[in-house]
Amino acid sequence: MTGCAIGPEDPRYADFTAGINQRYTAKPASVHLPRTTAEVASAVAGATGRLSIRSGGHCFEDFVHHEDVDELVDLGAMSEVDFSDGVFSVGAGAKLQDVYEKLYRGWGVTIPGGICYSVGAGGHITGGGYGLLSRRDGLTVDHLHGVEVVLADGRTVVATRDSTGPEADLFWAHTGGGGGSFGVVTRFLFEAPLVTPPSEVLVAALSVPWADLDERRFARLLGGYARWHHEHRAPDSPGAALSSLLMLNHRCNGTVGLVAQIDAAAPAAARVLDEHLSAVLGDLATTGFARAGEFGPMPGLARPRRLPWLRATRFLGTNTPVLNDPTLRAEHKSAYVRNPLPDDQLRTAYAFLTRPGVTNPNTMLVAFSYGGAISAADPAATAVAQRDSTFKLLYQSFWSTVDADAANIAWVREFYRSMYAGTGGVPVPGEVVDGCYVNYPDADLSDPDWNTSGVPWHDLYFKDNYARLRRAKAHWDPDDVFRHRQSIRPA
Repeated sequence: MTGCAIGPEDPRYADFTAGINQRYTAKPASVHLPRTTAEVASAVAGATGRLSIRSGGHCFEDFVHHEDVDELVDLGAMSEVDFSDGVFSVGAGAKLQDVYEKLYRGWGVTIPGGICYSVGAGGHITGGGYGLLSRRDGLTVDHLHGVEVVLADGRTVVATRDSTGPEADLFWAHTGGGGGSFGVVTRFLFEAPLVTPPSEVLVAALSVPWADLDERRFARLLGGYARWHHEHRAPDSPGAALSSLLMLNHRCNGTVGLVAQIDAAAPAAARVLDEHLSAVLGDLATTGFARAGEFGPMPGLARPRRLPWLRATRFLGTNTPVLNDPTLRAEHKSAYVRNPLPDDQLRTAYAFLTRPGVTNPNTMLVAFSYGGAISAADPAATAVAQRDSTFKLLYQSFWSTVDADAANIAWVREFYRSMYAGTGGVPVPGEVVDGCYVNYPDADLSDPDWNTSGVPWHDLYFKDNYARLRRAKAHWDPDDVFRHRQSIRPA
């Protein structure tokens, strides 16, 4: 059954033709299920129509599953993680939690990747890859050594950090240029020594009742989160070992939540964690963590708790019932933040998160730590140009039925446009914000009805790095075989 292709008559077909966001489906004539690089090459070389590539199925937009797909290559079976001759190899179809488990159990190492357990390595790494260890250890692509790529003609190329010429561009393009533009990555290569994760971490998770939040206290909460990250943005900051998420659901959810984690062996770890909680929460009354953001309840973490790193990673990664619900529909937008948020943005956030008439508790704004070791790299060293940002904002909503599409999409769109009303409805790079995260893709950035800034979508994602990405595209995929709505365009 290796390397097989299935069609609409196969009972498995429906499971391979939709991703995590149920707004988007595809109806390809064939779904290829390769297990080896050679089988990927055979599928690509023999394709007779529009190709689409899937690793984990977590794409927020229709870049993988859309009506024009003729043949879909699903890499889910290519999930091996191994080590040979000083190099770790991670299959593009491996889920992040499996990567963490195999690397740590086998060799005591990890990559500083994301929280959600079921995200595929293929999309996560090509977009840069960040998570709770990134302030301490940098982005995933800061540790990437090489990629194995199947090209449009079926040839396979291994490009590494040591490559020169066009191969150097091909490697660099996969350090944050996003997936689906240059070829099919089948393996990611990481040289030893890789990141050694903390033996133990301190984890805290607290909720604040919305009933205790007026506009002033809300501004103190979100503003405190922004200020702490700005003050602890340097790689050598005592706070670089700490990362957190502030989950601001709409008031109809009942609570907002803060989850924080720090390397327990970091200098004064307990004090740094306490100071972070105090800087964000102040004198607000807190309770055990209720359902907030993408997370389910975590009542056992109302006080900081020491946990083995892998156990904490597994718990947080699997306790995300909203994001991992494969029946939901969703809308997402993002922004990198450089400096503390101005008062008008704090007022706007409060207005939308308390807007009357909203009844969906899964409408939310999520803030996620950035900065620290991430800022140690030059903006041109990888394709990730946003290196001096201190945290990210993720605007999103999740819902169940088609008839709720209009209201939920409108809430996210209007919230986002109001937050960045002074720059054409999008976070144009400037003093406060620095564009958008390619792994939280947003098709509206290409739509002049929603992006009136005059700054194109690719500059919001890639800034000055887009020119080199186009050069790589022109050399390695000049016929634009690998494409979607926001793929790299050939120079």
